[in-house]
Amino acid sequence: MTAIIENVSRRKLLLGVVATGGLIVATRLLPIRDAFAQQKYGADGMPHGTVNDPKVFVAIDKDGTVSIVCHRSEMGQGVRTGVPLILADEMEADWSRVRIVQAQGDEVRYGNQDTDGSRSTRHYLKPMRECGAAMRMMLEAAAAKRLNVPVGEVEARNHEVVHKASGRKLGYGDLAADAAALPVPKELKLKDPAAFRYIGKDTPIIDLVDMTTGRAKYGQDTMLPGLKFAVIARPPVYGGKVASVDSSEAMKVPGVEKIVQIEGTPIPSTFQPLGGVAVIARNTYAAMKGREALKITWDDGPNKVYESKDYRGKLEASARKDGKVVRNEGDADGALAKAAKKVEAEYYLPHFAHATMEPPAATARIQDGKCEVWACVQSPQGTRDTVAKRLGMSADNVTVNVTLLGGGFGRKSKPDFAVEAALLSREMGGAPVKVVWTRTDDLHHGYYHTVSVERLEAGLDAAGKPVAWKHRTVAPSIASIFAPNVKNEAAFELSMGAVDMPFAIPNIRVENGEAEAHTRIGWFRSVSNIPHAFAVQSFAAEMAHAAGKDPKDYLLELIGPPRLVDQAKAGVGWNYGEDPSIYPIDTARLRRVVELVAEKGEWGRKLPPRHGLGIAVHRSFVSYVATVVEAAVDEKGNLTVPRVDIAIDCGFFVNPERVRAQLEGACVMGMSLALKSEITFKDGRVVQNNFDTFEVARINESPRDTRVHIVPANIAVPPGGVGEPGVPPFAPALCNAIFAATGKRIRQLPIRDQLST
Repeated sequence: MTAIIENVSRRKLLLGVVATGGLIVATRLLPIRDAFAQQKYGADGMPHGTVNDPKVFVAIDKDGTVSIVCHRSEMGQGVRTGVPLILADEMEADWSRVRIVQAQGDEVRYGNQDTDGSRSTRHYLKPMRECGAAMRMMLEAAAAKRLNVPVGEVEARNHEVVHKASGRKLGYGDLAADAAALPVPKELKLKDPAAFRYIGKDTPIIDLVDMTTGRAKYGQDTMLPGLKFAVIARPPVYGGKVASVDSSEAMKVPGVEKIVQIEGTPIPSTFQPLGGVAVIARNTYAAMKGREALKITWDDGPNKVYESKDYRGKLEASARKDGKVVRNEGDADGALAKAAKKVEAEYYLPHFAHATMEPPAATARIQDGKCEVWACVQSPQGTRDTVAKRLGMSADNVTVNVTLLGGGFGRKSKPDFAVEAALLSREMGGAPVKVVWTRTDDLHHGYYHTVSVERLEAGLDAAGKPVAWKHRTVAPSIASIFAPNVKNEAAFELSMGAVDMPFAIPNIRVENGEAEAHTRIGWFRSVSNIPHAFAVQSFAAEMAHAAGKDPKDYLLELIGPPRLVDQAKAGVGWNYGEDPSIYPIDTARLRRVVELVAEKGEWGRKLPPRHGLGIAVHRSFVSYVATVVEAAVDEKGNLTVPRVDIAIDCGFFVNPERVRAQLEGACVMGMSLALKSEITFKDGRVVQNNFDTFEVARINESPRDTRVHIVPANIAVPPGGVGEPGVPPFAPALCNAIFAATGKRIRQLPIRDQLST
C-alpha cells in the first residue's frame, strides 16, 4: 500500500469531498476523557463519556479512493494502520486504495485522542467496525437502487457492490454520491468474523517504507517559511528559576536574533513549561551557541537538596515501617508470626527517562489571533487545551497538527514543549518558531518514571505452602505534578501490580509508605507495573527457592485455581479504566500464559554451565503476559541473553504482526531498564547527560532470539492492551534466570556490574 498521510481538518475534508460528489459517513465515538478515570459502559458494551458527538470521518472520492481519518498518534506501534484497518475490513474496502488522514487535535470532533494506556484498539474496535458496516450498507443500498433490485440481492466485495444473480458490478467511486444522499442505517449488520479479510492477518504498517527510507516527517522535520529556531536554558532543578541573566555575549553570536525569558510554572507544574531563558536564532546551531554564551545565575529552590543516594535511604526507611493500608485480607501479621519459614526481601528501582529516539520538538505560529502548532504529541487535544490556557486563547483558536512520533512511551503526552514554541512565536510577533530539545535537554528536563522501594515478606508452612503475604510499596506519585503535598501513590498506581496481586494466599496485607516527590514524575511505558512486577515476580521465585520447589510450578501454585479475583474485596480502585465485569482479573488466563510460555520456552531443558532459565508473569492493561528468559553469565560476570520466549493473551487482536513487534520491542526495552538505564540526581540536578551515561541496551546486548507466542481468541473476547504489557515481566524473568545460572540474587536495578563483584 502506498499511503498518503495528511493533516486535514474536518472543514477541509468536507469541502474536498463535497466538491467531488463524494461520500462522508460519521460514527459516534464515545471517548474517555481521563486515562486514569474509571470507564463507564453503555448497554451496548461501548465505552462512553461526557463529550457529545465526537466523529471519525470516512470519505470516498469519485475515483474510488477511500480516505479514513486516524484520530490517534503514530509512534511506531502501528495505530495509523490498525484502527483504519478495522474500518476498511468491515467496509469491504480494498486496502491498497485507502488513504489515511491524520486528525488534528479536536476532542469535540473526534473523541478522546490520547494515545496512551494501550487502549486504541481496546476502545475503537467496535466503533470502527460499526462505522465500516454503516458505509458498506449505504453503498449496498445505493447500488440496489441504481440496479433496481432488492438490497438483499447485492453484496459489497472488495471495493465494489455486486449483484449476486447477474454479476453486474458498481464501484465505490460510482456509488459515492448516491450513497451520500441516504440516511445512516440505525440497525447495522456486522461481518461474520470468518469473512474478515484484514483483521487478524499480518499487515505491514502503512508508514513502513517512509520510515525506513527517511521520507517520514517527524516533529523535528517541520519547516515553514520564515522559520526561527530556539533552544532553552531551563532551570536545572525542578522548581528553580532565573535569579539573573546576562545575555550580552549570546546576542553577539552570528544568527542569534532574540533572547527571551520564559516564566516558570509554580510546583505542581502539570504540563506547563519549566521556564528559563530561550535563545531564538536563524538556525539551530546559532541558537545552541547562543545558549552556551548565556551567563545565568539560578535560584535552585527547595529541591536543590535532592540526591539519589540519600533519597533511597528515605524510601527504605519508609518501607521498613507501617504505611497506609491499601489491602487487608485475613491476618497477615499473625500468620507471619506463626509461619514455619519466613522469606523477606527488598527491591529498588531508580528513576528512568523515556529517552525517545526523537527528543521533544514543536513548531508554532501565531497569526490573526490564532495559534497553529506542529508537534510530535501523544495527546493532541490535551496539547490544544494546554497551549490555549497558557496563551489566554479559546481552544477554538488553536490548531494542533500531529506529526509522526519518533517514540513516545508517555513523554509526548505532556505538551510542555509545544507550549514553549507557542510562547516564543508570540514573542517573535507571530513568526513561526521551532523549539529544539537536545538529548541533554531531554534527559535533564523530563517527566521521570518513579523511583521506588518495594519490601516483601511471606510466610510458608512446613510444606512450603504460602500462608501470608505482606508488601510495602513506596514511591513518589505521578499525582504530585497535579496537586501539592502528595506523599502516597494514587489508586491507579497501586492497582498496577500491588493491590491487584492475584495470588491465592489466605492472608494478604499491602501497605503504601509516604514518599515526597522532588522532580517531575510522569507515566512511562507500563507505569508502576514495572516496579511492582519486578518485586512480586522476583519474590515469587525467592519463595519457590525457600520452599525447595521449581519456580514455574510454584508460580502456578501461587496463582491458584482458575477464578475471577474479587477486585472490590482486594481493594482494587482502578482497573485500567475498565469495567471489571467486562475485564476481570482472570487467573485462568494468567495460568494459561505461564503454561504456554513454559511449553514453548522448553522449561526445564538441559542448559550449558552458567546458563539459567527464569520465569515471570504479570497482568497489565487488561492483558496477560508471561516471559521465560535464558541468561548466560561467564566467569567475568558478562551477561548475555541467548533466548527469550514471551506469551501474551490480549484477547481479540487486529494485527498479529504488530503484536509481535511490540513484544519484541518490549523485551529490548526491558533489557535496557534491567541492565543499564537509570537517572540519578545530585544537588537537585540530573547527573546523566547523554547516552554515554544514560545507557540503553546496544544491539549486541539485546536478546539474540525472541519468540512471541500469541494466545488465539475469537471476537467475543474483548481486546486488551499490547504496547505496554510486555515490559513488566522481563526484568524479573531475567533476574530469576541470573539466579538460576549463578546463584546470585539481583534485587536492585540496573544490574550493571553486580555480576562481576
